[in-house]
Amino acid sequence: MTGLTDSATLHNGVKMPWLGLGVWMAADGEEVQRAVRWAIETGYRHIDTAAVYRNEEGVGQAIKDSGIVRDELFVTTKVWNANQGYDTTLAAFDESMKKLQLDYLDLYLIHWAVPGKYLETWRALEKLYRDGRVRAIGVANFMPEHLQDVMDHSDIKPMVDQVEFHPLLTQRRLLEFCRANQIQLEAWSPLFRGGEVLSDPVIGEIAEKHAKTPAQVILRWDLQQDVITIPKSVHQERIQENAEVFDFTLSAEEMDRIAALDANRRAIDYDPYNVDF
Repeated sequence: MTGLTDSATLHNGVKMPWLGLGVWMAADGEEVQRAVRWAIETGYRHIDTAAVYRNEEGVGQAIKDSGIVRDELFVTTKVWNANQGYDTTLAAFDESMKKLQLDYLDLYLIHWAVPGKYLETWRALEKLYRDGRVRAIGVANFMPEHLQDVMDHSDIKPMVDQVEFHPLLTQRRLLEFCRANQIQLEAWSPLFRGGEVLSDPVIGEIAEKHAKTPAQVILRWDLQQDVITIPKSVHQERIQENAEVFDFTLSAEEMDRIAALDANRRAIDYDPYNVDF
């Protein structure tokens, strides 16, 4: 990995940039448009949104205004829980595409493993993939049991699983399962929430050694585990800072010290095995 255009190769051969911009909680309109514009100007080519973020229109407008050739960008969105099911997922996809002003999508994800619905939702994603409307399909917040269920009942296995992943929630069992099954793990909330991880003395010591910020050390820790990472920011200086993670390498000892911070802590109160929202 040498820069923002370096990519992972998904199991269907599609290339997905290792680092992207997440826009969760970025307000639609000017705020999200600025963030996407700054990211593209910095060199990001990977933008991640979702229907439930309610900012697809702003993301789409920023992409349109950027002047970047479409095939140079990797764009992800997700179907929300209330729209899961076969026909409703297809309709939700059409709505997202209209808001994004795109002719095709690079990656479409099932946002959560809603019991009794995610297999039918996956069947809709398979149709979108076969019809050429999506270059890759995957899931978010799925645990190994969910992934195995999809693989046992489908023709196409997920290409990506986007989950909460940071030094306080290292998801070792899930990471190993995905590696064994050629499913690309992707990290949301890689910096946790607030300053708790960023102020950890272990990370601070490592950051000082490399003349980097704690955030840059954490993002590098993700990337060195071959985990695609999408830090969210609406601040130009942070977007730039998050991109400057390709000019240093953490040692094996440093990687292990950061992993030892694992406390099975989630940024928000949810149980991925009991999705009732």
